[in-house]
Amino acid sequence: MIKAAEAMVKCLENEGVKVVFGYPGAAICPFYDELTHSDIRHVLVRREDNAGHAANGYARISGKPAVCIATSGPGATNLLTAIATAYADSVPLVCITGQVSTDQIGCDVFQEVDITGAAEPFVKNSYLIKDASQLPRIFKEAFYIAGTGRNGPVLIDVPVDIQQTMIDFQYPEKVELRTYKPTVKGNSFQIKKVCEALKISERPLICAGGGVISAKACDELRALAEKTRIPVVSTMMGLGIFPSAHPLYMGMLGMHGVRTANEAVSKCDTMILIGARVGDRAVRSPKFLAETTKIIHIDVDPAEIGKNMHVDIPLVGDCKHILQELTEKLGSAERADWLAELSEVKNTVPKEDETEGYVNPKMFIRKLSAKLSENTICVADVGQNQIWTCNNFQFKGGRFLTSGGMGTMGYSVPAAVGAKFASPDSEVVAICGDGSFQMQMMELATIVQEKIPVKIILMRNNRLGMVRELQTNLYKDNQTAIHIADGNPDFVALAEAYGIRAERVCTMAEAEAAIEHLCSSKEPYLLECNVWRNESTL
Repeated sequence: MIKAAEAMVKCLENEGVKVVFGYPGAAICPFYDELTHSDIRHVLVRREDNAGHAANGYARISGKPAVCIATSGPGATNLLTAIATAYADSVPLVCITGQVSTDQIGCDVFQEVDITGAAEPFVKNSYLIKDASQLPRIFKEAFYIAGTGRNGPVLIDVPVDIQQTMIDFQYPEKVELRTYKPTVKGNSFQIKKVCEALKISERPLICAGGGVISAKACDELRALAEKTRIPVVSTMMGLGIFPSAHPLYMGMLGMHGVRTANEAVSKCDTMILIGARVGDRAVRSPKFLAETTKIIHIDVDPAEIGKNMHVDIPLVGDCKHILQELTEKLGSAERADWLAELSEVKNTVPKEDETEGYVNPKMFIRKLSAKLSENTICVADVGQNQIWTCNNFQFKGGRFLTSGGMGTMGYSVPAAVGAKFASPDSEVVAICGDGSFQMQMMELATIVQEKIPVKIILMRNNRLGMVRELQTNLYKDNQTAIHIADGNPDFVALAEAYGIRAERVCTMAEAEAAIEHLCSSKEPYLLECNVWRNESTL
């Protein structure tokens, strides 16, 4: 017989968990007390939502469910944004929260909140444990549900008295869930229909989303595209699937995408959507596209197929298996005219001017990515910095992380911390704006305490740049509630106060030298780039 709190730790050990991200409090203290007896490393963040974002980065790089922890009440509610962020991007998390004693639930006692009820719209599943003996089964189910089918967050809420209850611990060897059976293998008849459609298509196009990465199917997608000579565009979450310089890759599509990708979408006769949910930022007029183009949609989640756009050929299943089967069944093809038409647009060199006293962020990101190693993990925040990164960072083989579906500012630095823990040998770079950085700058303390050599690029334009651009274009340039210059700290001095090396640059010449410093540094590093206040996204 052992305490349920100790059983919680043993559950994590049985799942192979090596690191967890969290912030303690009274209602989760029994678990924390037992965690000290384990080899599992605990990373103390400075806000609970950042525990979720760090776990998000860890999960996306490791490919396994990651763990974040918070106490009851405000600790749990602070975690909600991170849970919603993971849900929107199909990231596997197991989120553990403490709860008040079972006899006090519903009494509005100190730090009580119905966290399972609050999180219900954006979790894959949730549990409020009322019977301590069920704890091992629940943990086993949580990890299984989070990491299978369409990945997502699972919440486990554990009352403090349950954690202190003695139980007979036996960890289940397998999961038995009668109503949860994710489809893996694609329907053979539908696969045949896909093959027939592609054989007669003259201008086919693959649109790859984050589901390809979740399924670990990047190699399979490349094999299919290269064999059939079908060009590829990606959603924001699909960036990094193809090297940017690959002749078949046409860039990111959508309202913030590149011209080549959007022209490919408008001119193709058959589009194969793979692991993408047809979000509004990717396809602004899905009804019109479906009227002019044959749509094939491959996804592990049947609820996504046909949700936002009419689909001619639906195909449910794990895209890794489906792509393998399609590659086997389809013959080689040549699409010289179609590819030449797209390549002509892709190879157009953009003309950009430098503004005196400022860094051009697009030029900067291209030069930065050229200097970074092939296995670099690039983490972008939300705002103009995100779009500059998406369209200008040259992916060579590493990974790209961002908050795509939820668009959560304050994501990049904690996610970079988690990514570095998952892949210690990879260079990890976080790119953010001065607005988003101030939602996460407390995590500089975590970086220093845990000795994590992540690099931070801070694009400072002294305003909320994406909102400024929207107000300029849609609201007659009525710029309101966006000016943050008067409250901005000295970011270089702030980083140095934490003991982090920092530098400020105001010209491209200065930036190029600073990039060399950043790439050669083996320690945490912050580089502030002074960007013109009216710099555009595209």
